[in-house]
Amino acid sequence: MDLNLAGWHALVCGASEGIGRAAALELALLGANVTVLARRAAVLAEVVADLPRVAEGQQHGALVQDVADIPGLDTGIRALVADRPVHVLINNTGGPPGGRALEAGADAYLDAFQRHLLANQVLAQAVVPGMRGAGWGRIVNVVSTSVKEPIANLGVSNTIRGAVASWAKTLSKELGPDGITVNNVLPGYTRTQRLEQILRDRVQATGKDEAAISAAMLASVPVGRFADAHEVAAAIAFLASPAAAYVNGVSLAVDGGRMQSL
Repeated sequence: MDLNLAGWHALVCGASEGIGRAAALELALLGANVTVLARRAAVLAEVVADLPRVAEGQQHGALVQDVADIPGLDTGIRALVADRPVHVLINNTGGPPGGRALEAGADAYLDAFQRHLLANQVLAQAVVPGMRGAGWGRIVNVVSTSVKEPIANLGVSNTIRGAVASWAKTLSKELGPDGITVNNVLPGYTRTQRLEQILRDRVQATGKDEAAISAAMLASVPVGRFADAHEVAAAIAFLASPAAAYVNGVSLAVDGGRMQSL
């Protein structure tokens, strides 16, 4: 199986922690030159220092950007690709706060739409020319199982994640002829700060203790545990690899079998 990414340049968003950081590590282990993107320069410097260098000449770097700042993101990513084209794009952004869909204000929807779909669009527009020039590219979006089965009390997230999945499916048809694949990874319950946030929200909403809420969540997961971020990252790395050349336009659940749908 060809998993070799030596010579390719990968940009991993939301790489300061959790799934993004784990994905950066996995891509580096496959030989990619990795640029990590997030808001905190000091944390990104630590991430870059920890990334392995397994291929000759392998180099890693950081791009400090806030995906909510669309003009700034556009400027930053275009400067990056002018210096080094990006061949692997991992779109990954923290989810919106929880809450019922009907009770969310318009600003909550607009903010999430900007951070997720619009940011992804700006990044894709900047990196695709380099992918086309190479005749090869991978775009992997870290989304949510909610694109198949909406999750209770995550109204804004359910809505915006669904929009991202539809955008990705559309893009996969447009870019497939160029040798560029576009796929989604749908993490289930994964030990990240996002899961900690969901647990806190449910404690506050129900008055139950965290252990009881965790047990109830795990009761719906056939493998009986939360995922580790590196398990989700492994799926991301596969979709980014040469071996996944004929996988295009899919939404791959990494959820321990929790979802009921096919």
